[in-house]
Amino acid sequence: MAAPGILVANAGFGQLRFRKITMSDARQDAHRLIDRMPETQLSALVGLLETIVDPVASALRNAPVDDEPESEEEKQAVAEARAWLQRNGGKGIPHEEAMRRLGLE
Repeated sequence: MAAPGILVANAGFGQLRFRKITMSDARQDAHRLIDRMPETQLSALVGLLETIVDPVASALRNAPVDDEPESEEEKQAVAEARAWLQRNGGKGIPHEEAMRRLGLE
């Protein structure tokens, strides 16, 4: 069985040549290309790579700041939660216990 890889086209002197590269080769090619980039383009590339690797973190990082004022209801809920935590030694409910209480074990 052939090793997994990517088929890459190289154009040169009027010819189109294909070669199969392994993932290790692809990583080396990526590093080689990054090393050739001007410094001014690196931050854009880093942003793109971060989005590919961890799209949720990227979306959170780029989300607008929540500047909506906290409602009285929200303030009361936070105060109740803090009081509950203080009464229970500053510890929340372990995940397994919460799942059991909700009947989702």
